[in-house]
Amino acid sequence: MTNHDRKGDTGQPTGFYVSEAAHAYEVLRREGIGVDFVSPRGGEPPMDGVIPDDPAQKAFLEDPEVAEKLKNTLKPEQVDATDYDAILYVGGHGTMWDFPENEELARIASIIYEAGGAVTAVCHGPAGLVNIRLSNGEYLVEGRTVAAFTDDEERAMGLDGVVPFLLESKLKERGARHTKAPNFEGHVEVDGRLVTGQNPASATGVGEALARVLNARPPAQG
Repeated sequence: MTNHDRKGDTGQPTGFYVSEAAHAYEVLRREGIGVDFVSPRGGEPPMDGVIPDDPAQKAFLEDPEVAEKLKNTLKPEQVDATDYDAILYVGGHGTMWDFPENEELARIASIIYEAGGAVTAVCHGPAGLVNIRLSNGEYLVEGRTVAAFTDDEERAMGLDGVVPFLLESKLKERGARHTKAPNFEGHVEVDGRLVTGQNPASATGVGEALARVLNARPPAQG
């Protein structure tokens, strides 16, 4: 989850997009998959996009375990990547500022992926993928099919001149094959153990795809 709380110089608040966390979390917990929360600086991350009458968000925000973890998200340096089977980058515009250059988050993701785990991101969360390199020096997304918040969606929100870069374009620069649905419609891509979603409407699908990837993994040996 992002710690960044402003959209550039606009003064508009931002943070992690609650529906993306809540809908994915709902699926993962239903599948018996444990979840910890991490942010670049740790502590309580800013929230954006809260819809109080969304049952999944209501359950998420009223869950005592979630509330405790949200108050005390882990810093990347507190995370042992070998303890985890997946990482999910939750979106929200804030991610565009503090995910791409966070070397520790990128290191965690690359360790998880190269150990056979899954790397997952939704909406603006793929901002965290653009600078992940594997041990062979290649970008994680190079030659891979991905979905993410599109340039057209950014323009439709009037924020194409505010964000530090356009996410779809940056992923293509890194060698990714970017696919998309019409603006703000759900769309999920699964390329092996890389799972990505286009926008908030994709969050449940991302959670379901991640659960399928994890459940398909061979059981641990020993």
